Amino acid sequence: MSDAQDRSTARRALIVIGLVLVTLVGLALVWAARRVLIWTLVAAFFAVALKPLVDRLQRGLVRRRALATLLVFLAAFVLLGALVAVIVLPLAGEVGRFADRAPELVREARAGRGPVGELLTRFRLRDYANTHAEQLQRYGSRLGQPAVGVVRGVVQTVAGVVTVIVLAYLMVLEAPKIIAGALALVGDGGAERLRRIGRDSARTITGYLSGNLLISLICGGLTFLVLFLTGVPFAAVIALLVAIADLIPLVGATLGAIIAAGAGFAHSPTAGVIVLVFFVVYQQAENHLLQPVIMSRAVRLNPLTVLVSVLVAAELAGLLGALLAIPAAGIAQILLREFAPKGLRTVPSPATGAAEPAGGAGRQDGSTSRPAPSRGGPDQPPAGGRAPETGGAAPPAGG
Repeated sequence: MSDAQDRSTARRALIVIGLVLVTLVGLALVWAARRVLIWTLVAAFFAVALKPLVDRLQRGLVRRRALATLLVFLAAFVLLGALVAVIVLPLAGEVGRFADRAPELVREARAGRGPVGELLTRFRLRDYANTHAEQLQRYGSRLGQPAVGVVRGVVQTVAGVVTVIVLAYLMVLEAPKIIAGALALVGDGGAERLRRIGRDSARTITGYLSGNLLISLICGGLTFLVLFLTGVPFAAVIALLVAIADLIPLVGATLGAIIAAGAGFAHSPTAGVIVLVFFVVYQQAENHLLQPVIMSRAVRLNPLTVLVSVLVAAELAGLLGALLAIPAAGIAQILLREFAPKGLRTVPSPATGAAEPAGGAGRQDGSTSRPAPSRGGPDQPPAGGRAPETGGAAPPAGG
């Protein structure tokens, strides 16, 4: 008997050890493939956002799904390429000119001449510039030299972008087959729930992306107008950078304000103050007018959930995680509403969220919202509180 118990204990210990080892190996594999998994997740978000356009084009103009998918992705590439060309080409030219002029700017700063020298004099940094002039000059002469780390980062970024594009294209192309296979696996009982989850998730992602893009365009357009009126050079390029930074939830407008205000103060103190005041006013308008409208219609998340999801996603996946944090939290909210037990569901349905608490509270103690009948049956007293006299004494309804 003792030997049998020892063997059973050893068997349980081996099973526990095996499960722990399998879990560790699985986590190690996930960590090793985290970059590919992040690319796949980003591709899934873009696929969900582009799928409605492909479906609409396939129903209206193009019957072949491959051709409809190709046309939608080509249009997206043209738009993205135009945006990159408008931003990158002027920036590349400016960086090259700055690298060529860096030694001259250092000499002017050391002598107190030019815009850099004036800024150093205004902020009392001439002594630091004079002390570290040789280091600054060496740093300026190295700006035009290629760095291995920068080249490696550019190659990895290009590889990631190409991989995301290919994955998103294949996901959109094979979406009908993937959806049909998933519905066949869950059977008729869960098919309707799965369709509802997919429909709500797609609406959340497309609503968030389109709304966030609209807010960024508004921010970029207003920034360009302010910079143009104040005479800040390269207003279009700075406005585009501000619009891209504004895509980041919560902190994007602040980052854009730092870029634009820095360019304004470099031009003149008056322009810097005007740009700074504009961004203070715009930040209030975006937080209290634009963002609440977009979030209430798209993902229905409170500010605390938005902040926590953005911080966690940014820590896990960097900038892309911050961009995709809010739609991911919206999908998590949808899954919670669908799969959580009824007693634990704190997320209201978009259509019946206002009416659920009253009805649910009435049903928890057995009462209903229907009016009580005026005449009760033999086992049910009327609403007046007195039992009908049928020969036997009955306790009053009030108890």
